[in-house]
Amino acid sequence: MKIKDFLPLLEQMAPLAYAEDFDNVGLLTGNLADDLKGVLVCHDALESVIDEAIAKDCNLVVCFHPILFSGLKKITGSDYVQRAIIKAIKNDIAIYAVHTALDNHKEGVNKIFCDALGIINPQILVPKQNFIRKLVTYTTPENANVVREALFSSGAGSIGNYENCSFNSVGTGTYQGNAVSNPKVGERGEFVSADETRIEVTFEKQLQSKILKALSEAHIYEEVAYEVYDLKNEHQNIGLGMIGELETARNGQDFLQLVKDKMQAEGIRHSEIPDKIIRKVAVLGGSGSFAIKAAIAAGADAFVTSDLKYHQFYEAEGKLLLLDIGHYESERFTKNYIVDFLMEKLPNFAPAFPTGSILLSEVNTNPVKYF
Repeated sequence: MKIKDFLPLLEQMAPLAYAEDFDNVGLLTGNLADDLKGVLVCHDALESVIDEAIAKDCNLVVCFHPILFSGLKKITGSDYVQRAIIKAIKNDIAIYAVHTALDNHKEGVNKIFCDALGIINPQILVPKQNFIRKLVTYTTPENANVVREALFSSGAGSIGNYENCSFNSVGTGTYQGNAVSNPKVGERGEFVSADETRIEVTFEKQLQSKILKALSEAHIYEEVAYEVYDLKNEHQNIGLGMIGELETARNGQDFLQLVKDKMQAEGIRHSEIPDKIIRKVAVLGGSGSFAIKAAIAAGADAFVTSDLKYHQFYEAEGKLLLLDIGHYESERFTKNYIVDFLMEKLPNFAPAFPTGSILLSEVNTNPVKYF
């Protein structure tokens, strides 16, 4: 198996189209044509992790955080990023990052967070914006089923728990072909008025080229009429953070202890504990201060995240309990999830590649220490 043959499995787990615009996900270093020997999964692809990959004969490092986040103007080994990149390149090790592609996935970072805390029925806290498009096309009634099936097969028409969703209406279309046209209905040069079916489907924007190709191949017209619109709708199944309910409601003090124990936090910074039972809880792995207002608006009794600044604790305003458990701690179980996903899917995806070649890094890359 080549490295390039393994990447679709990573995209299945964390579609790159789900990532935030500011992020740097996907293959960061490496040759796609290299044979894949082994995969090491880590949180941060530091130099010590690259050393571990070398020792364990792994030439693909799958990391959560991208070691290359902003542009490099020189690579001299003068900082930890450059040293890791130099060592990876010198030893033919590819690095692949998932970061916000997995953050935004409904089964990703924040679902893992919820599962660790025993939060049930979680929903996306901050749904992804500007991600849904609508396709409108027109064809003959006889061709409508073929076109619909082609669109559905290419990923259009999926809304939440429903597939094959479309809206169809019948109307009258008109056209007149020129001297070199080859109309399916009518003759060239003739003004034609014919029954047509209007088909409307929504889709995730990264599927557009695939959907338009399917439309073109299934359509019987010489010139396929279609329109694509950007929608303002939020994507309820893709986004940052989650909110749900604790299996067992508890007071603020007990909730703090629960989070400390389950997330193995060495210390928790928190706002004033409100005089209320903690039942509805929002979580957001990584830096989540931007979602405080969203958590309050959603009726959360507590919001667990990291990297909160001094004045942001005031934003709780007695409406909820804010917890900063540490950046690494809030994403603690992500690399375990990645390994479990790859181990489960690999036998069907690539039966010849041994699951024993998927390894969990033993290096603790948390840069924050506690006294």
